[in-house]
Amino acid sequence: MQPPIETREVWLRGPLSNIPPLVQPIAHALMQAREEVSALMHDFPEHLLWERPANVASVGFHLQHLTGVLDRLFTYARQEALSPDQLAFLASEGKPGAVHLSVQELVSSFAEQVEKAIGQLRSTDEQTLTEVRGVGRAQLPSTVIGLLTHSAEHTMRHVGQLSVTVRVITV
Repeated sequence: MQPPIETREVWLRGPLSNIPPLVQPIAHALMQAREEVSALMHDFPEHLLWERPANVASVGFHLQHLTGVLDRLFTYARQEALSPDQLAFLASEGKPGAVHLSVQELVSSFAEQVEKAIGQLRSTDEQTLTEVRGVGRAQLPSTVIGLLTHSAEHTMRHVGQLSVTVRVITV
Protein backbone atom coordinates (compact mmCIF):
# COMPACT_ATOMS: atom_id res chain seq x y z
CA MET A 1 0.00 0.00 0.00
CA GLN A 2 1.30 3.47 -0.90
CA PRO A 3 1.91 5.87 1.99
CA PRO A 4 -0.60 8.72 2.31
CA ILE A 5 0.39 11.94 0.58
CA GLU A 6 -0.57 15.42 1.66
CA THR A 7 -2.88 16.75 -1.04
CA ARG A 8 -1.53 20.29 -0.98
CA GLU A 9 1.90 21.00 -2.38
CA VAL A 10 4.48 21.93 0.24
CA TRP A 11 4.54 25.60 -0.69
CA LEU A 12 0.80 25.82 0.02
CA ARG A 13 1.12 24.42 3.54
CA GLY A 14 2.44 27.65 5.02
CA PRO A 15 5.79 28.92 6.23
CA LEU A 16 8.33 26.43 7.53
CA SER A 17 9.52 27.03 11.05
CA ASN A 18 13.10 28.17 11.54
CA ILE A 19 13.71 28.69 7.82
CA PRO A 20 14.71 32.25 6.86
CA PRO A 21 11.97 33.85 4.72
CA LEU A 22 14.14 34.45 1.65
CA VAL A 23 15.08 30.75 1.37
CA GLN A 24 11.60 29.36 2.13
CA PRO A 25 10.86 28.69 -1.58
CA ILE A 26 14.04 26.63 -1.86
CA ALA A 27 13.10 24.55 1.18
CA HIS A 28 9.56 24.11 -0.15
CA ALA A 29 10.84 22.87 -3.53
CA LEU A 30 13.29 20.41 -1.97
CA MET A 31 10.67 19.03 0.40
CA GLN A 32 8.22 18.70 -2.51
CA ALA A 33 10.87 16.81 -4.49
CA ARG A 34 11.48 14.45 -1.58
CA GLU A 35 7.76 13.67 -1.28
CA GLU A 36 7.35 13.16 -5.02
CA VAL A 37 10.38 10.87 -5.29
CA SER A 38 9.18 8.80 -2.35
CA ALA A 39 5.70 8.38 -3.86
CA LEU A 40 6.99 7.77 -7.37
CA MET A 41 9.48 5.12 -6.31
CA HIS A 42 7.12 3.23 -3.99
CA ASP A 43 7.11 -0.39 -5.21
CA PHE A 44 9.37 0.43 -8.18
CA PRO A 45 10.81 -2.84 -9.58
CA GLU A 46 14.53 -3.25 -8.79
CA HIS A 47 15.26 -4.89 -12.14
CA LEU A 48 14.25 -1.70 -13.99
CA LEU A 49 16.58 0.61 -12.06
CA TRP A 50 19.17 0.93 -14.85
CA GLU A 51 16.89 0.64 -17.89
CA ARG A 52 17.33 3.46 -20.41
CA PRO A 53 14.21 3.72 -22.61
CA ALA A 54 14.92 5.63 -25.84
CA ASN A 55 18.49 6.00 -24.49
CA VAL A 56 17.44 8.56 -21.83
CA ALA A 57 18.96 8.62 -18.36
CA SER A 58 18.01 5.71 -16.13
CA VAL A 59 15.98 5.90 -12.95
CA GLY A 60 19.16 4.91 -11.09
CA PHE A 61 21.07 7.84 -12.57
CA HIS A 62 18.36 10.33 -11.59
CA LEU A 63 18.25 9.02 -8.02
CA GLN A 64 22.04 9.20 -7.70
CA HIS A 65 22.24 12.62 -9.36
CA LEU A 66 19.49 14.11 -7.21
CA THR A 67 21.52 13.26 -4.12
CA GLY A 68 24.91 14.21 -5.53
CA VAL A 69 23.98 17.52 -7.08
CA LEU A 70 22.33 18.75 -3.87
CA ASP A 71 25.44 17.81 -1.91
CA ARG A 72 27.73 19.57 -4.39
CA LEU A 73 25.72 22.77 -4.77
CA PHE A 74 25.27 23.20 -1.03
CA THR A 75 29.02 22.57 -0.58
CA TYR A 76 29.79 25.40 -3.01
CA ALA A 77 27.28 27.63 -1.19
CA ARG A 78 29.32 27.05 2.00
CA GLN A 79 32.37 28.17 0.00
CA GLU A 80 34.01 24.76 0.28
CA ALA A 81 35.74 22.61 -2.31
CA LEU A 82 34.42 19.17 -3.14
CA SER A 83 35.98 16.35 -1.15
CA PRO A 84 37.54 13.26 -2.75
CA ASP A 85 34.41 11.31 -1.70
CA GLN A 86 32.16 13.82 -3.46
CA LEU A 87 34.29 13.64 -6.60
CA ALA A 88 34.15 9.83 -6.51
CA PHE A 89 30.37 9.96 -6.09
CA LEU A 90 30.13 12.29 -9.09
CA ALA A 91 32.22 9.90 -11.20
CA SER A 92 29.96 6.97 -10.22
CA GLU A 93 26.65 8.65 -11.10
CA GLY A 94 24.83 6.68 -13.75
CA LYS A 95 27.14 3.68 -13.60
CA PRO A 96 25.15 0.68 -12.42
CA GLY A 97 28.19 -1.38 -11.40
CA ALA A 98 29.90 1.40 -9.43
CA VAL A 99 27.63 1.24 -6.39
CA HIS A 100 25.17 -1.54 -5.60
CA LEU A 101 22.30 0.22 -3.88
CA SER A 102 18.67 -0.79 -3.91
CA VAL A 103 15.89 1.51 -5.03
CA GLN A 104 14.94 2.12 -1.40
CA GLU A 105 18.55 2.87 -0.43
CA LEU A 106 18.81 5.42 -3.26
CA VAL A 107 15.50 7.03 -2.23
CA SER A 108 16.61 7.13 1.43
CA SER A 109 19.93 8.66 0.44
CA PHE A 110 18.13 11.44 -1.42
CA ALA A 111 15.76 12.03 1.52
CA GLU A 112 18.75 12.30 3.87
CA GLN A 113 20.45 14.77 1.53
CA VAL A 114 17.30 16.91 1.49
CA GLU A 115 17.34 16.91 5.31
CA LYS A 116 20.97 18.09 5.29
CA ALA A 117 20.06 20.82 2.80
CA ILE A 118 17.11 21.95 4.94
CA GLY A 119 19.47 22.09 7.91
CA GLN A 120 21.85 24.30 5.98
CA LEU A 121 18.96 26.53 4.87
CA ARG A 122 17.92 26.90 8.52
CA SER A 123 21.34 28.26 9.38
CA THR A 124 21.68 30.46 6.30
CA ASP A 125 22.19 34.11 7.12
CA GLU A 126 20.10 36.08 4.65
CA GLN A 127 22.79 38.77 4.65
CA THR A 128 25.11 36.31 2.85
CA LEU A 129 22.76 35.50 -0.03
CA THR A 130 24.40 37.89 -2.49
CA GLU A 131 27.95 36.88 -1.61
CA VAL A 132 29.95 35.53 -4.54
CA ARG A 133 30.73 31.82 -4.58
CA GLY A 134 32.89 29.88 -7.02
CA VAL A 135 31.52 26.78 -8.73
CA GLY A 136 33.67 23.83 -9.66
CA ARG A 137 37.36 23.62 -10.32
CA ALA A 138 37.14 26.63 -12.63
CA GLN A 139 35.46 28.63 -9.83
CA LEU A 140 32.80 29.97 -12.16
CA PRO A 141 31.04 32.90 -10.50
CA SER A 142 27.72 32.50 -8.74
CA THR A 143 26.23 33.66 -5.44
CA VAL A 144 24.87 31.88 -2.39
CA ILE A 145 21.28 32.54 -3.52
CA GLY A 146 22.18 31.51 -7.08
CA LEU A 147 23.52 28.16 -5.90
CA LEU A 148 20.64 27.51 -3.54
CA THR A 149 18.02 28.47 -6.12
CA HIS A 150 19.70 26.38 -8.80
CA SER A 151 19.72 23.42 -6.42
CA ALA A 152 15.93 23.64 -6.16
CA GLU A 153 15.25 24.11 -9.86
CA HIS A 154 17.76 21.47 -10.91
CA THR A 155 16.30 19.01 -8.42
CA MET A 156 12.76 19.58 -9.68
CA ARG A 157 13.93 19.24 -13.30
CA HIS A 158 15.33 15.79 -12.52
CA VAL A 159 12.24 14.81 -10.55
CA GLY A 160 10.21 15.61 -13.68
CA GLN A 161 12.52 13.53 -15.86
CA LEU A 162 12.46 10.72 -13.31
CA SER A 163 8.66 10.80 -13.30
CA VAL A 164 8.45 10.39 -17.07
CA THR A 165 11.07 7.63 -17.16
CA VAL A 166 9.35 5.68 -14.38
CA ARG A 167 6.01 5.91 -16.17
CA VAL A 168 7.47 4.83 -19.52
CA ILE A 169 9.30 1.77 -18.22
CA THR A 170 6.60 0.53 -15.86
CA VAL A 171 3.77 0.56 -18.41
